[in-house]
Amino acid sequence: MQIGRHLIDPPLILAPMAGVTDKPFRILAKRLGAGYAVSEMTTADPRLWATAKSRSRLDHAGEPSPVGVQIAGADPAALADAARYNVDHGAEIIDINMGCPAKKVCNAWAGSALLRDEALVGRILDAVVAAVDVPVTLKIRTGFDAASRNAVRIARIAEEAGIAAIAVHGRTRDMQYRGEAEYETIAEVKQAVRIPVVANGDIDSPRKARDVLARTGADALMIGRAAQGRPWIFREIAHFLATGEELREPSLAEVREILLGHVRALHAFYGEERGVRIARKHLGWYAKDRPENAAFRAVVNRAESASEQLRLTALYFESLEAGIDAQRELAA
Repeated sequence: MQIGRHLIDPPLILAPMAGVTDKPFRILAKRLGAGYAVSEMTTADPRLWATAKSRSRLDHAGEPSPVGVQIAGADPAALADAARYNVDHGAEIIDINMGCPAKKVCNAWAGSALLRDEALVGRILDAVVAAVDVPVTLKIRTGFDAASRNAVRIARIAEEAGIAAIAVHGRTRDMQYRGEAEYETIAEVKQAVRIPVVANGDIDSPRKARDVLARTGADALMIGRAAQGRPWIFREIAHFLATGEELREPSLAEVREILLGHVRALHAFYGEERGVRIARKHLGWYAKDRPENAAFRAVVNRAESASEQLRLTALYFESLEAGIDAQRELAA
């Protein structure tokens, strides 16, 4: 898939997720097969750009191209300024958030709340596209609620404004993350516009990825929650789409090395204290489907130093490997 001058290959995108898709996670996802990764949501409020959180989100040093930054807000002029500011700080693609269902965001008339005002959507898109010389994309839901599904109309407004691609999460705002994704609505969007359309929602396996592409006709897939604790899902999907064959699950030894590398990157990026704290949720995701994961999380979450967090994590995966080896010996 093409976004402006950027070829997205494979056409698999790490979805922007607040508190998740920081630079260490984006780099890891790209290394493990994502063709593109979008930053976590950044505010259009300039009063917050100098905070530690915003500064970390503006750090793109060493990040593989293309660098995509998602901006959020409700004022066209403020969003245009935010787009310019992020391009000045390394963004190569600007993505506009009109999909976040969080109450705090929607109460500020941002995120998916914007879908209720199609005229405002048009003004925002016109302002941001005119403000920067890089491609601008849009992330939406199928509508604000079941009575007002307007994804097709929003997509046509986006195309008219010069938006380079549109990603559609197949749920309304009031569905949050419940229920099944509405792939038929994404298919309607694809049929209504000429710009690339990205399908998002419940894509959690290579076979599901193939099914969603067939059902929607989308140009690319966006994967969010399924990549938490399983960032190799991108290479699994890419391999399956290319060959029709499923890759073997990574070994425990490989998972251990991926996880330890991720945790070290978090420590280096945020500093020890904050990095240890942020790593805890990722450790839980990596271990969530493995034996004794609750006991592991209870122990590792008490670690206060980077060295102790890494030691306990390595010990946990080594014990899992030893258990499998013991089972093999008994079976033999």
